[in-house]
Amino acid sequence: MRAVKRPIAVLSSPNRPLFALFSPSIPLNLLRSAATVSGLTLLSRISGLVRETLIAAVFGAGPLTDAFFVAQRLPNMLRRMFAEGAFSQAFVPLLAQTREQADTAGNLEAAQRLINRVGTALFWAVFLITVVGVVFAPQLVTLVASGLTHDPATFASAVWMTRIMFPYILLISMVALAAGILNTWHNFAIPAITPVLLNLSMIGAALLLADRFDPPIHALAIGVLLGGIVQLALQLPALKRIGMLPRLSLNLRGAYTDPHTRRILSLMAPAILAVSAAQISLLINTHIASLLAAGSVSWVSFGDRLMEFPNGLLGVAIGTVLLPSLSAAARAPDDASATPTAGPDRFSALLDWGLRLALLLVTPCAIALAVMAEPLTAMLYHYGQFDGRDVAMTALAVQGYAVGLIALIGIKVLAPGFFAQQNVATPVKISVASLIATQLLNLVFVPMFAHAGLALSISVAAWLNAGLLLTLLLRSGRYQPAPHWPRFLLQIGLGVTALAALLIWLVPQHDWVAMGATPLQRIGLVLAIVVAGAIVYGAVLLLSGVRPAHFARRPDADPNAGA
Repeated sequence: MRAVKRPIAVLSSPNRPLFALFSPSIPLNLLRSAATVSGLTLLSRISGLVRETLIAAVFGAGPLTDAFFVAQRLPNMLRRMFAEGAFSQAFVPLLAQTREQADTAGNLEAAQRLINRVGTALFWAVFLITVVGVVFAPQLVTLVASGLTHDPATFASAVWMTRIMFPYILLISMVALAAGILNTWHNFAIPAITPVLLNLSMIGAALLLADRFDPPIHALAIGVLLGGIVQLALQLPALKRIGMLPRLSLNLRGAYTDPHTRRILSLMAPAILAVSAAQISLLINTHIASLLAAGSVSWVSFGDRLMEFPNGLLGVAIGTVLLPSLSAAARAPDDASATPTAGPDRFSALLDWGLRLALLLVTPCAIALAVMAEPLTAMLYHYGQFDGRDVAMTALAVQGYAVGLIALIGIKVLAPGFFAQQNVATPVKISVASLIATQLLNLVFVPMFAHAGLALSISVAAWLNAGLLLTLLLRSGRYQPAPHWPRFLLQIGLGVTALAALLIWLVPQHDWVAMGATPLQRIGLVLAIVVAGAIVYGAVLLLSGVRPAHFARRPDADPNAGA
């Protein structure tokens, strides 16, 4: 479907509704794609919460659970760098451009050649990283969490699990390559559902394999490795169907000397720094947590998992859908190979769409996490070995993360605005500044709030990151906010005020830890409060003028038509 290109000023027509989240320049299939990714991501996050609930119940929040989270930290950091960050941000825009040119010429050979050479370069680079990680696992664990060295058994478990999980990096990097290809071909479903397989694998390992290992938590590492294998296996048939299955080779010289590969690598180098800034901060925070009370690493990790539910569901979904479209729109109108959907108006409209959608959906989530931290933590984790003290400590971490949830998701919307223009230097500088700010804030917050201070530092630094990204986009003129933002912010403010009032009234009326004796009743009550909050929030939005039609306007709708 071809979007109708209109000046942004048209959005302010007096005959238009006072607020329209989706302008006529935003194709309806983009909304559908976002909904598809969000729906499948929701399934992934739900299965992820089931996984975390099971880990908490079976293994608790003791030293060995800390060891698992430490062992998982380095592979997870590299996964985010290669699977969700630097690689995708560098690869997808170039592949999208190559595909457009190939479609115009009626020949996809150039796209296939790019995929083959990039895939070869990525595979062998990550293979080397994997070997280094396995060999030097003891040194890496010491670097990440020196506090574990005080207990030889815990340290040995962390080293063993690190070695088992490191090959996951290689597997998930190939999954990232496949996901980038599929997303460029507008196949968002398969990449979005793939993480479910990792969660199912870990759940299966905890239930079926734990009693076969000593200590039992070693089974989780096996689950991670098996999860990577099945994730890659799911992607390959989808690639074959579109005729873009990567063909890897031993010709490293040809792969690394290819101008397109070198361009991607040149973009990845600073992008890795940009993406890894947050991950480096997490590593430092993990190290600090390992020096605090036993269980601190687990409390922060469980809190992070709960925060990642809306962050992954909304932020990743919107960012994933936006990047290919922004990359096409970022191309100059005088580019002979540019599509009719390219141009500054569409670029700005896409960013505006992402920001408004994110703010609409994320703000109530942030309020809910802050006010309902204890009941949500108790509902999800208060089983088996996870006791009342663990609930209270994890809830504090959740509240710390809730402060920055809006900013964290905002970054996922704003950063693609730079990467789509192949501008990685700016996000790099901002990420480094945020990293420095996080650690300076730790000097203040950790002595005051212990492990919760680590989460709060990340949140405050995220606001700095998002604020700088937005400011620079505005100053560059690439992003021009659509009219009626003040009215929209007022509508959101009224909605979240009503939501907060309801939650502040209802939540303190119950002893959520004591309700562990009746877990089904607790689950039902928490869900009832969540539903009630959603109804109140939605009702206030409706009363303030927001209508469902504002979110699903046809791309070819007459801009002068009333709602």
